[in-house]
Amino acid sequence: MTRTDWNPVLRAELDAPYFADLRAFVAAERAASTVYPPPALEFAALHRTPYKAVKVVIVGQDPYHGPGQAEGLCFSVPDGVAIPPSLRNILAELRDDLGVPPARSGSLHHWADQGVLLLNSTLTVRAGAAGSHVGRGWERFTDAVLGAVDRSSERVVFVLWGAAARRKRSLVTGAAHVVIESAHPSPLSAHNGFLGSRPFSRVNEALVAAGRAPVEWAPPMSSSGGT
Repeated sequence: MTRTDWNPVLRAELDAPYFADLRAFVAAERAASTVYPPPALEFAALHRTPYKAVKVVIVGQDPYHGPGQAEGLCFSVPDGVAIPPSLRNILAELRDDLGVPPARSGSLHHWADQGVLLLNSTLTVRAGAAGSHVGRGWERFTDAVLGAVDRSSERVVFVLWGAAARRKRSLVTGAAHVVIESAHPSPLSAHNGFLGSRPFSRVNEALVAAGRAPVEWAPPMSSSGGT
């Protein structure tokens, strides 16, 4: 992992035997098949959002497994890539919650740059095989990331969408923190509690109540449907 302010925080994990085994597994997978995201983006969530800047965490599952989609930030896709269904529902809820017009781009870089940690539970996946790297060690590492954020004395808002993310609820123990939970934004579950849950305004209300700056959820104008 490229050196960031996460390195000292996660040093014990990076030096642990399981992490060396995980890195060997991912290297072997990359040698044998296509793995997403590309190596330089495996830790993009930690590189893009420094430890000391985190004020919101959104927990995803594993990366998109289609060509050109995964960029190391949960739910985000690069500019020019078709917006996947779950992200379309996220952006629809953003519109209904805060009146943000639909974006042309599925990039969520502007969230990550404001302290929104977009963390998948598993950081790699074999092309075309969802969940193929589950249970190989990534979950232990990303749980350690969540545990490190939980130790922050400042308020952090944890956003848990869907059953897999909601199982992380027990990792949030800090009295200052707020947890927002709902169904997953997938088309299979979005109408069962995600749509209408108003997570974006609720996050900002919790941040402002603790004296932290709210997130500007709207994308840059060049990426939105506006002019």
